[in-house]
Amino acid sequence: MIRPLILFAAIWLEIGMAQAGDLGGHARVDAERSRITDAWFKSAQIDLYLSQGVPFRLFTLDAPPRLVLDLQEADWTGLRPERFLDSERVTQVRFGDYLLGWSRLVLELDGPMSVSRADMTLGDGTGGAHLTVRLQPETPEAFAAGAGAPLDPRWDLPPPAEIPAVPPRGPNAPLVVVLDPGHGGLDPGAETDTVNEKTLMLTFARELRDLLERSGGFHVVLTRDTDRFVSLEQRVSIAHQMGADVFLSLHADALAEGMAHGATVHVLARDASDSASARLAERHDRADLLSGIDLSDADDEVTGVLLDLARQETRPRTEALAKELVRSMAEAGGPMNNRPLRRAAFSVLKAADIPSVLIEIGFLSSPRDLRNLRDPVWRAGMALGLRNGLLAWRDADIALRPLIRQ
Repeated sequence: MIRPLILFAAIWLEIGMAQAGDLGGHARVDAERSRITDAWFKSAQIDLYLSQGVPFRLFTLDAPPRLVLDLQEADWTGLRPERFLDSERVTQVRFGDYLLGWSRLVLELDGPMSVSRADMTLGDGTGGAHLTVRLQPETPEAFAAGAGAPLDPRWDLPPPAEIPAVPPRGPNAPLVVVLDPGHGGLDPGAETDTVNEKTLMLTFARELRDLLERSGGFHVVLTRDTDRFVSLEQRVSIAHQMGADVFLSLHADALAEGMAHGATVHVLARDASDSASARLAERHDRADLLSGIDLSDADDEVTGVLLDLARQETRPRTEALAKELVRSMAEAGGPMNNRPLRRAAFSVLKAADIPSVLIEIGFLSSPRDLRNLRDPVWRAGMALGLRNGLLAWRDADIALRPLIRQ
């Protein structure tokens, strides 16, 4: 019997728990047999073959329409999107680790679809499992009514806790730098045949952290130190929890149009300074859409005004930081983009009280940049340039601190 869409959008699929709740360990996905295919009457079907049964749940999200499948500890090794996805009804697929102990598969749909079948069967004597999910076309109104992420303490993060204010630090305290390696987990970022953005940026962030801490005068925190997914909201939250003085988001994207190359530094603005920056902001924010998280502007009018006031205080310091980083990166050898300082509405830069910049170290779509990014000697030089820029900015910022309105 076909269940209403809203059931799948708001509750656990207890069948997954009943059939697989007693099994433990990672469920390996059979990359050769697993497929997403089209079915009759404009339907689509997911056939996921696993080495064992595990708990799972399904829900849908709108704008754009997506299906989210959460599994307990799935091992995706060997599964490639271009082979796994063989459907015109599903336009994109992402998979990877979501939270500790949980994995996520996200399907972006070409239109509203409801779940008409979802069951997991266990093989006789083999221990293997076959998860089948059938999707059928749905009206936009019914889809929107049933869409929404469930809240369940067994799967989801708890509500935000009250975080005490960070105590003030003395003038000689280390500069607290939060490094944010872009993407991670089920979101690889830009990709080539041999490397992806999430891996390169995690490597660079670790190298930069080590250099800063060896230099003295810095306390460095990474928003992620493993290949895991961290939402844009969580990245900013980490910076606040750690009392960050500076937030640096590290990326190495790709642009299909033209030959973008060389490092750029972006600061927050309501409107992008150029079309390339606008496309990059859309790509970065879309990562949360694909992962199953909708970013919405939840500020009411009063809160929005207060945030804008805070950003007015922070904006000159952020502009000064960006200019120092551009200068020092160029002095370290770059190469820099011909327009190295840019502006765009990146969500990850929206901390109102922390100078925050997004740095495109280079572009994977540029052969020259790709060679540099894979060269540890070049990365060491770029890290040195960033360190020098932070030092110069810190000295200038301390000198101007008495002029800042308290």
